Amino acid sequence: MRGRGWKFEKVMTQNKFPPGWDDARVRRVLALYEEQTEEEAVAEDEAAAEDHTQTVMEIPSELVPAVRELIAKHHR
Repeated sequence: MRGRGWKFEKVMTQNKFPPGWDDARVRRVLALYEEQTEEEAVAEDEAAAEDHTQTVMEIPSELVPAVRELIAKHHR
């Protein structure tokens, strides 16, 4: 298998998708990453790193729920 080494092996028994998502969209995204070459993956990661509209940071795991809540409030 090529790409990032991801493989969809488990069949979901409960399909609960975010608004705008469905089984077909999930399968299209999975196919995209399963077929992605290493070079394409690196280029995607480098482009994301150059995006100055977002920030990647490490936070303690126990703070993740609070950060998610803050982000959700920001988007409301």
